[in-house]
Amino acid sequence: MGILRIGVIALLAASLFSPAAGQQSSAPVSKHEPALDVTSMDRSVDPCVDFFKYSCGGWMKNNPIPPDQSSWDTYSKMQDENLARLRGILETAAAPDPHRNPAAQKIGDYYASCIDEKAIESKGADPLKPELEGIARIASKPEIAGVAASMIHENVLFRFDSTQDFRDATQVIAEADQGGLGLPDRDYYVKDDAKSVELRKGYLAHVEKMFELLGDKPDVASAEAQTVMRIETALAKGSMTRVERRDPKNLDHKMSSGELGKLAPDFPWQLYFTKVGLPSLASLNVASPGFFKVLNEELDKESLPDWKTYLRWHLVHADAPFLSAAFLNENFAFYGKTLRGQEQLQPRWKRCTEGVDSDLGEALGQVYVEKYFGPAAKQEAVKMVKEIETAMQQDINSLPWMSAATKQQALVKLQGMANKIGYPDKWRDYSKLDIVREDELGNVNRARKFEFERQLAKIGRPLDRGEWDMTPPTVNAYYNPQMNDINFPAGVLQPPAFDPTSDAAPNYGDTGGTIGHELTHGFDDEGRQFDAQGNLRDWWTEEDGKEFVKRASCVSDQYSGYTIIDDIKINGKLTLGEDVADLGGLILAYKAWKEDTKGENLPALDDLAPDQRFFVGYGQSWCGESRDETKRLRATVDPHSPEKYRTNGVVSNMPEFQEAFHCKAGSPMVNQNRCSVW
Repeated sequence: MGILRIGVIALLAASLFSPAAGQQSSAPVSKHEPALDVTSMDRSVDPCVDFFKYSCGGWMKNNPIPPDQSSWDTYSKMQDENLARLRGILETAAAPDPHRNPAAQKIGDYYASCIDEKAIESKGADPLKPELEGIARIASKPEIAGVAASMIHENVLFRFDSTQDFRDATQVIAEADQGGLGLPDRDYYVKDDAKSVELRKGYLAHVEKMFELLGDKPDVASAEAQTVMRIETALAKGSMTRVERRDPKNLDHKMSSGELGKLAPDFPWQLYFTKVGLPSLASLNVASPGFFKVLNEELDKESLPDWKTYLRWHLVHADAPFLSAAFLNENFAFYGKTLRGQEQLQPRWKRCTEGVDSDLGEALGQVYVEKYFGPAAKQEAVKMVKEIETAMQQDINSLPWMSAATKQQALVKLQGMANKIGYPDKWRDYSKLDIVREDELGNVNRARKFEFERQLAKIGRPLDRGEWDMTPPTVNAYYNPQMNDINFPAGVLQPPAFDPTSDAAPNYGDTGGTIGHELTHGFDDEGRQFDAQGNLRDWWTEEDGKEFVKRASCVSDQYSGYTIIDDIKINGKLTLGEDVADLGGLILAYKAWKEDTKGENLPALDDLAPDQRFFVGYGQSWCGESRDETKRLRATVDPHSPEKYRTNGVVSNMPEFQEAFHCKAGSPMVNQNRCSVW
């Protein structure tokens, strides 16, 4: 799941780049760790000094980052184990069998085509020829629109999709948004520190190498790389920052097709809309109007041959992970090694399994759920969600800083929030998606087209509130402010994060904190701007709004003081929503746990009192480490704080933690200026 615009606010950072394929290897599913693992702790550390290290010191020692990973934590380890389970499903489905059902045929043949390294290698760059020839045939600038319309999901020029109307969440409309870059974020093009300059040099060398792999001579490829960098830098300068995009009001610009045409008259919008199957599109949301003004300027300024160079680059960039080893290795060298610090390519079976999950996730997920997510686990998760919702209701009612009028609206929103647990009620129909054995890139392109057309088909139709934005095997969770729903895939409701056989304390500290986190997203700095139906509407009194901003600023200021690496601090304005959700989520989980165990005489276990077990359960949910390169990348693009501060930053604001571990005032884990929002 990529870092998305308003729509999905996920618990974890999604994968930023497609993994490259490498050698095959086996991955047996190991026995899961318990919800609270005392061997993962480091009891030589004072919990009042560094609670993250106290909870996770042993885990970090016993779980070094694998060479094919850019970071490694409890969730990525769960995901790795999940991939091994999915691999077993796929290998069974891939075996030739005339009695396979249609879903098994699709997921099996997709996997078989991806895993067939010999067939992929034999084709080299041939799968790109039809689209390269289409780019070569462009004879005038208006024809760029027609080619861009066929290069779906390749981030060419801009992004085009469907979305809920900000002002009427029952309606689905078209949306055009900024895009067109090969580096992870606009900041990579505009920052002038030494590391950014070095990365741009590496990017130029990578783009040049990819052009050489397409057959261009080195001097030509070098000039072409400069062309790509020049065009993308201009587009980057016209793009909004991630902090600006955190305010949904900045993304709400509904206009007619004619108004968009006046904004960017050098792009033939009617031709583009017709090519994507929307010839009579009357209106749409233009999320970033300033970007399209700059795009128009660049269309006028840059020559047709230079735009064709840009299109060639984005074609090979998007498809490199699905081509022969020369393209795969070069793609990994920059996006894996240089940007993220990975030492080795991921094994091919992992990439192929992730590919099936991405493109056929609900067909694969249906089998996964049958094997790994039984009714009892779902029932236990639903119970915990309802308890934490009750805690949120009590919290709202008791807030001393919120007026009765705003509380009433907040309760309406809470009561209107839908809970999606495990998997969708209705499975997605993939019958119109053709999967052909021995056609890896063809399968990828047909899956892209299927999803693109599925999204655009929603425009003008009734909203489907039952739809999911994550697949059932995903080890993650999210809140969607326009849907006003919280979503917990079956993949994240697995041990050690969620273990029905464990005592309640660490379960509430871990998965309870996750549930509370997603619930709180409905009332963070972004989520609070949407009402119960998902409309962008201010339901706060003016005074309450000011008080929220004041309290949220306390959190932002706290996290902005934490160092990620070298002299790079957390951008507290970028991470604000996640930091508020982490804090509010754990407070709610604690209240729900206390209510669930009310009247019980809970014993100490593993020399840890019940309250201590609750907090260690939370701390161990964040055990992990990232490579230095990934830390720098995440500092720029990730709205989540590093795991260490998702632990220490939260507990330092909770008096319940101070009491549980008998921390003295002035201890590092006791914030002298405690922040409190929810």
